[in-house]
Amino acid sequence: MKRESAPAAAIASLEQAPHHEAWLLGQAPMRKYLDFVGDVGVPGLNGARPDLVREWTAAELVYEELERSEAGSADHPACPPLDPALEPLVEQVLASPRYTRTFDSLPTSVRMVDLARLVVCQNHVTQTFVDGIRARLGPDPDPVTLFHCCLPLDAGTSPVEIRTMGSKRYQFRSPSTDFRFHESVMLREDQLSGHEAFGAIAGALGLVVGFSCNFMNAVCDADSGRLLLHNGYHRACALLALGVRYAPCVVQTVGSRDELDIVAKPVVANDPGYFFNAPRPPLLKDFLEPRVCKQVPIKRMVRVIELSYEVRDYFMEA
Repeated sequence: MKRESAPAAAIASLEQAPHHEAWLLGQAPMRKYLDFVGDVGVPGLNGARPDLVREWTAAELVYEELERSEAGSADHPACPPLDPALEPLVEQVLASPRYTRTFDSLPTSVRMVDLARLVVCQNHVTQTFVDGIRARLGPDPDPVTLFHCCLPLDAGTSPVEIRTMGSKRYQFRSPSTDFRFHESVMLREDQLSGHEAFGAIAGALGLVVGFSCNFMNAVCDADSGRLLLHNGYHRACALLALGVRYAPCVVQTVGSRDELDIVAKPVVANDPGYFFNAPRPPLLKDFLEPRVCKQVPIKRMVRVIELSYEVRDYFMEA
């Protein structure tokens, strides 16, 4: 019988293990955390509600302490220059449609960032996914492996299941948190490969489902120099847990509230002062701090994108 390699065996073991969500407690609103536990936590966990509230309150006190002891620690983080040997890989990223179509609004660059000092606006990650990334990377990823992890150009490996739910209704399912609806697109006949039509084709409407460009990216505030992680939370947490302090990242620089509205998540755009001006905002390294980070056992979940369409056929005056 063929024996699995150590990394493959570790990944297989993780896939069968119960899922856990790593939550940063003490970051308002508490209600969001309690609702998550009630909706997604394993049965019985919601019964310990008083304990959940007390743990949250204890984490709030820790953050109050950090505001005094680490005030200003997120401002103007120092980062090493990008290794010149990685420049060919950077050029490939800059030339890819994933980059040009995603980062087309603000000044943007690829640079090394200090993972520990990244400000975070997402207060939970799926620990099972983080552990899987660690297992795939191994204990000491080389610079090229690190680059491809942070700025991948491959298609990815997350499975997708497509179900026909009716004559005009379809479901796309994937365990990936990066799964999403892309866009609707008009297609010409020559863009339809493998389709055998029963008559002449005037055009086709495509509803595209897939994944984001999946580049690790951050928003930089021009005044404070703070870097807020926008995408790539699971990889950033995995790398920091492996002891990797600096990693390549796409950075978009914002100089005004209006610019922030274009690129930031609503939670950031609605309260930018908290993330860019508070003495000590939540940082990525907090996911490694047991006083504020709690592992919550959760049900196995998949993301579902459901699409349906309507056809109307009628006459109108030319």
